Amino acid sequence: MKALLTFDTMLAPKLITLLYYLGLIGVLIGGIGSIATGRIIPGILTLVVGGLLVRVSCEIWIIFFKMNETLQEIRNK
Repeated sequence: MKALLTFDTMLAPKLITLLYYLGLIGVLIGGIGSIATGRIIPGILTLVVGGLLVRVSCEIWIIFFKMNETLQEIRNK
């Protein structure tokens, strides 16, 4: 608990993981909704491209936090 209050551990990577899963659920609902209303090609594109965009955007945010952790390790040495 102390590490969380003093910002020694990062909470954001855990939140990014949660946002990733929520984003995938949103893409899945949107894609299936499009397919169900008869727009098959846009629905499939939503599933594929949307899933990739959610993944890549979350990975970029995680990279920022990994860089921060690495810089802190270098500083502590």
